Amino acid sequence: MIVAFSVSPLGVGEDVGEYVADAVRVVRESGLPNRTDAMFTSIEGEWDEVMDVVKRAVAAVEARSGRVSLVLKADIRHGVTDGLTSKVETVERYLGEDGTPRG
Repeated sequence: MIVAFSVSPLGVGEDVGEYVADAVRVVRESGLPNRTDAMFTSIEGEWDEVMDVVKRAVAAVEARSGRVSLVLKADIRHGVTDGLTSKVETVERYLGEDGTPRG
């Protein structure tokens, strides 16, 4: 499964990068395949291990903030591995090398 999630403290002002870094650190230390972009961190693995990492990432932010916002989206598909990479590669293949759509 792949889970894309965003965790952010509430009530700490506009600059939340330091708090988000605490959550991302938990994800990276988990050893599971992951990717972080400007809006979400995606993590891939089995249900229990992924949800445990999400829970610990939220706890890391919550430890420094009394209120936390969590947005989570999951792609639950048994038997698929390396989805973080293969899904993007499929889209890129359809776009072609020059970035224009291919029919």
